[in-house]
Amino acid sequence: MKQTIIDPHIWESIFSSIHNAVIVVDQDGKILLINSSAKKLLQIENEHWEGKDIRDLIPTTQLPHVLESETSSIGVKMTIAGRQCLVNRTPLYRNGELIGAIGVLQDISQMEHYHSLFKQMETIIEFSTDGIYVVDQNGITIMVNSAYETITGFRREELIGKHMYDLVKKGYFDQSVSLLVLQQKKRISILQKIGGKKDVIVTGNPVFNEQGDIEMVVTSVRDISQLIQMKAELEKAKSFSKMNHHRYTFSVDGSNEQIVFRSSAMKQIFDKVQQIAPYPTTVLLTGPSGVGKEVIANLIHHLSPRKDKPFIKVNCGAIPEALLESELFGYEKGAFTGARQDGKIGLLELADKGTIMLDEIGEMPLSLQVKLLRVLQEKQVQRIGSHKTKKLDVRIIAATNRNLKELISQGKFREDLYYRLQVIEMYIPPLAERPEDIEPLLDHYFSFYCKLYRIDKHLSPKTKEILQRYHWPGNVRELKNLVENMVVSVPSQLIEPHDLPLHIYDQTAATFPLTLKERVEQFERRLIYEAIEKHSSLRKAAQQLGIDHSTLVKKLKKWKQAEKTPRRH
Repeated sequence: MKQTIIDPHIWESIFSSIHNAVIVVDQDGKILLINSSAKKLLQIENEHWEGKDIRDLIPTTQLPHVLESETSSIGVKMTIAGRQCLVNRTPLYRNGELIGAIGVLQDISQMEHYHSLFKQMETIIEFSTDGIYVVDQNGITIMVNSAYETITGFRREELIGKHMYDLVKKGYFDQSVSLLVLQQKKRISILQKIGGKKDVIVTGNPVFNEQGDIEMVVTSVRDISQLIQMKAELEKAKSFSKMNHHRYTFSVDGSNEQIVFRSSAMKQIFDKVQQIAPYPTTVLLTGPSGVGKEVIANLIHHLSPRKDKPFIKVNCGAIPEALLESELFGYEKGAFTGARQDGKIGLLELADKGTIMLDEIGEMPLSLQVKLLRVLQEKQVQRIGSHKTKKLDVRIIAATNRNLKELISQGKFREDLYYRLQVIEMYIPPLAERPEDIEPLLDHYFSFYCKLYRIDKHLSPKTKEILQRYHWPGNVRELKNLVENMVVSVPSQLIEPHDLPLHIYDQTAATFPLTLKERVEQFERRLIYEAIEKHSSLRKAAQQLGIDHSTLVKKLKKWKQAEKTPRRH
């Protein structure tokens, strides 16, 4: 067999054209060969290094060690001429005799740079406040970042490796922007509902390769639930403004209080309070129990020049007659059996320069009415057991839910005191006479207690309609207490008519007659919404309820449509 002999020049050309740097040394460590890539790496392209010691060229070289130990080393990282290199070293033999060693150097600086960039990009994506969701050209999930997990409540382990079609089918999403992008081959933005309850805006961006084919779809996800809620609240605020809805916030005794109304009757009262508050005139507030007479009294004091002075409230019907006199007027030491040794200052004196509210004035005994009349006429007060009087500068606001004129005719209330108190009389009408105030009051107290207890709940349209038609015999106090009760005691997020107290639900049943089927459906809705609240996806909620996912979706769509359809009467 004839042996083919290759021209040495061809070997030299092959050696020089190798991409990696190659250096060959003899058994003494002297350089025999060095190719162009090595010269370029070592920046010695215009120098001749043949026959020189390799250590002069690369001080950290391990080729002498290879010659001594006759052992190879593969894939060793080291820095050569300021570049990060991957080095392979091996002894060189001829006819079984060691004649030298060869080193192959691969410059991996650029690779390390790209790897570093990749890690940085991975970190940036991971810590992005927007959710990032990536699928491949087949619609298979390949990457999900932490923000996406936080926004949706889904764990990446549930999603990675899954096809978008299957995830939609299982109820994770109502639709997939990734599939739309793969079909239409363009950037697409859609509104998406996650897990059947959270609204997000998603934008899918196709990533094309050099051939124009989609390699992957990168989707950014932003939670807009809060934005939608803010928009709804803004619309509600605009609606209230259009309907002459008024709200005034003020502070009494260090706590904020609000007067909320929409009716012209309450607007007139509010305007009158602003008019008379600066003057020390006596005011008589009348109206049924629970209409807010104390709130109006607070407002009068707040708008007066006395707002930084004492504001004392006395419930004349809650204090026994024997004690009421000593509470109001005070007493000197030893005035009566059981009196304190150092005496006691009365509430009227304590309110000097300020305001005193005498609530349930119609319950005050006649004997005390005479003494109160003297205070009003003479502007001075006299303690029990004392012969001295003290000048008094106090504004009196009296309030009652009784008809004082009837009490006068029955001999239970002094007519002269009535006219002294009735310098300014304001009648606060019950809610039944101002039904237009019910809705803003419901909204106000519902928002107040949801914020106070950090609970997110809503009234269904039908529930709100029932409450607006209810006659509210307990007035604003009853409404306020009922709202607090519903916020803390109803387990579901959506408050339905069947969650209302029976006396309200039954009273309005004639207005909204329900069949057995409707009652069963209401109970079913309550169970379903509770299940959705507890689980991160409709699929899991359906599993708990023991129904098919598609059945659950159909029911939700049906109810959502029903809420949008106005009820006819």
